[in-house]
Amino acid sequence: MSNSNSGRIEVPEAKEAMDRFKMEVADELGVPLSKDGYNGNLTSYQNGSVGGHMVRKMIEAQEKEMAGRER
Repeated sequence: MSNSNSGRIEVPEAKEAMDRFKMEVADELGVPLSKDGYNGNLTSYQNGSVGGHMVRKMIEAQEKEMAGRER
């Protein structure tokens, strides 16, 4: 099986969790994401800030988890 859809979330529960996480981060940043998925009215900076902050939070959580395993 090829990995051509590596950016696509295939597990419904994971997609729902990522959508909730995205909305939580957008709220924290004050970016008004639409619940229906259309965000064409936002700037690329606004949309990118949500994705970038999500990545930073995921990396931070992983680093904390890994630091706890080393002890």
